[in-house]
Amino acid sequence: MGNGASRRRNITSLLEHATEGQEVTVDGWIKTSRFSKNVSFIHLFDGSSPDVIQIVLDQPDADTKAQLGVGTAVRVTGEWVKSPGGKQAWEILSSTIDVVGSCDPSEYPLQKKRTSFEHLRTIAHLRPRTNTFQSLFRVRNALSWQIHKFFQEREFLWIHTPVIASSDCEGAGEMFEVSAGEDGDFFGQPTFLTVSGQLEVECFAQAFTNVYTFGPTFRAENSNTVRHANEFWMIEPEMAFADLNDVIALSEEFIRTIALETIKQCPKDFEFFNTRIEKGVVEAVQRAVEKPFSRLTYEEAQTVLEQSGRSFEFPVGQGTHLQAEHERFLAEEYFKGPVFITDYPADQKAFYMRLNDDGKTVAATDLVVPRLGEIIGGSQREERLDVLQEQMKLRGLSEAPYWWYTDLRRFGSTPHGGFGLGFERMLMWLTGVKNIRDTIPFPRTPGNADF
Repeated sequence: MGNGASRRRNITSLLEHATEGQEVTVDGWIKTSRFSKNVSFIHLFDGSSPDVIQIVLDQPDADTKAQLGVGTAVRVTGEWVKSPGGKQAWEILSSTIDVVGSCDPSEYPLQKKRTSFEHLRTIAHLRPRTNTFQSLFRVRNALSWQIHKFFQEREFLWIHTPVIASSDCEGAGEMFEVSAGEDGDFFGQPTFLTVSGQLEVECFAQAFTNVYTFGPTFRAENSNTVRHANEFWMIEPEMAFADLNDVIALSEEFIRTIALETIKQCPKDFEFFNTRIEKGVVEAVQRAVEKPFSRLTYEEAQTVLEQSGRSFEFPVGQGTHLQAEHERFLAEEYFKGPVFITDYPADQKAFYMRLNDDGKTVAATDLVVPRLGEIIGGSQREERLDVLQEQMKLRGLSEAPYWWYTDLRRFGSTPHGGFGLGFERMLMWLTGVKNIRDTIPFPRTPGNADF
């Protein structure tokens, strides 16, 4: 295998750079195989591209045919030639084919027949080999890269915030407790898997001005909706010397840029989503971000809903919570595009959001988009120590676990703000995939931690 490795290329490289008549070597897994009296073919994939490579075989004997079933890992060496068939431009006339890893087709769970998303979740270790998840995880990779690129080009510093936390950012109490040792008190105090890196990254905003965190977060919600998972990834930028308008401006630029650049980076994968998963999804996303996003206050949103003449499952009106159905109505039907909703009642939002001058609302915003609803939640943070302490008191929060957070307000506090983007929800919006479980390599949901 060593000699072949020196000439080895992935499929993307072959399609872009190989020249006619060149001897090439490629590794991959068999997608399909077809043996006939006159000519035999296998189609090979390696994950680098949605494309497969057609391998033309010399007449294989019965033993060779038996080894070249779907799912088998092989190394192929042969001549790169133009294909006379209409389905591909190039193919390899094989001179040697080595089985690297055998696969018994009678037991292999992935066959030609279409397999449901629900079934594929039960074999999450194999589903990356299917067309949908090949495309999905290439897009997930590209989206990750575009997020980092966006912030790095704007001189934001990436901060690695802790996964183990001693306080609850959201104040909701839905956290997984971490315990170790005989008494379960390894850290000398109760600790939990983090629900957000926001509070910790605020410390760095007060030292580096513009920062962001991008990592896993956890919620102990016993929820089985298509939009919720117990482990997911969050992107949370934070800016010092910034107000709510700055947060909104960054959010809009961020969503527009990463959406368009990710689609641009993976054109063939998005063609797959556009035709096989959600027809027209690419055009819908491009149309949504091509114009400035709309903006209205929570109070104005409730008025729109009350006057819509629509019958909603959940009640509308001042003081009620905006639900996903309300958000989608606003984005899909009323504004026909993304919309920022601002200035929520203080009692509906987290303790750290800046109290407005009316003493009733906070400088917060949610960005809602068509087909999905909320995709970003952000705010200007409360930089005034006395107001922050009062908001914590009203919510029954002890200051003790947050001593360091309140300390920031004592030493050079600045107006500051940021937002959080649910990474998997962004993937759902871009690709049209309907269930968050299908955007995560190994989803963690109630009753599911097999892998």
